[in-house]
Amino acid sequence: MLQPTHGAAGVLAAELVLLQFDIPLMSWEAAAGVLIGCIAGPLADIDKQGSIMAKIFFPVSALLRVLKIKHRTFTHSLAFLLVLGVLAVPMPPLYYWIFLAAYASHPLIDLFNEQGVQLLWPLKLKIRLLPRFMAVDTGSTGEVMFRWLLIAAGVWLILQDAGLAFFTENMR
Repeated sequence: MLQPTHGAAGVLAAELVLLQFDIPLMSWEAAAGVLIGCIAGPLADIDKQGSIMAKIFFPVSALLRVLKIKHRTFTHSLAFLLVLGVLAVPMPPLYYWIFLAAYASHPLIDLFNEQGVQLLWPLKLKIRLLPRFMAVDTGSTGEVMFRWLLIAAGVWLILQDAGLAFFTENMR
């Protein structure tokens, strides 16, 4: 999946956490949370040379390259999510959970691509959720459709939270 898709997944994850904390999606707290989600969603691609995240966080990306960390391995694993969870403890609880949920959305949606993810790193086992013939190829029309589905879900959550449920109620 590409950065825009991971960003959309991170935003959707942020919105879900905000709703769980009973924070209105049209608030300053939500704006900060959505920004965190937009950044944390694609962050796992810091291990991919040339990615936007690798360029923004170049020192960390360079270190991963020196350590010979390959794409969709350590930074896409449950072990790395645990490390991030420990490092992010000083964050306020709302933003802590937004950060972790948005970051976790990245390896989760990468499980739908053909290459799979080393979710259980350091085990070499690559996991994917779909058989190869159904997998979503990076940059494909399928990925674009998946991205629009994520965006539509995010917009729907905003409309529902804003009390605009009459759109769906009048359609029954």
